[in-house]
Amino acid sequence: MKNNISNSINKVIEVLNEARSMELCGISQYMNHHYILDDADYVKLAKEMKRIAIDEMKHAESFAERIKDIDSTCEPITEIKGIITKGQKIDVIYEHDKISESETIYKYNEFAKICRENNDIISATLFERITLEEQEHLNYFDDTATHIKELGNSFLARQTANG
Repeated sequence: MKNNISNSINKVIEVLNEARSMELCGISQYMNHHYILDDADYVKLAKEMKRIAIDEMKHAESFAERIKDIDSTCEPITEIKGIITKGQKIDVIYEHDKISESETIYKYNEFAKICRENNDIISATLFERITLEEQEHLNYFDDTATHIKELGNSFLARQTANG
């Protein structure tokens, strides 16, 4: 019985750490996009990208706190899972981030199932709450990608400090 509990705890901590690593990657990617957008004077887009990166920081911290709640001796992961893509053009940034958020939502739904299967409703609920926030990010990236595609420079002109 004790081994089953230990295995369950390890599985939950494993998915929490994987999610934390994914969030750390998202932070770096979105901050990189923030810098690109800010350098191009797309002030409104840069500000929103930075806000989303900060949301991801909060998610990473929530996963770390949950890991520590489960096992105070366990150190939350600090390694980034994924590749940071640099130098993207604005018309690629939002398409890229849509894919990233879609993959995250899929994985977090799977992670919530794993938590439920291992009798950890608290971690499952954490994944469900964060998945809702990731869906908001996905909606924003999708809407912005559509505006850039359909409205082009007229949309982008409105995203500058003077736009």
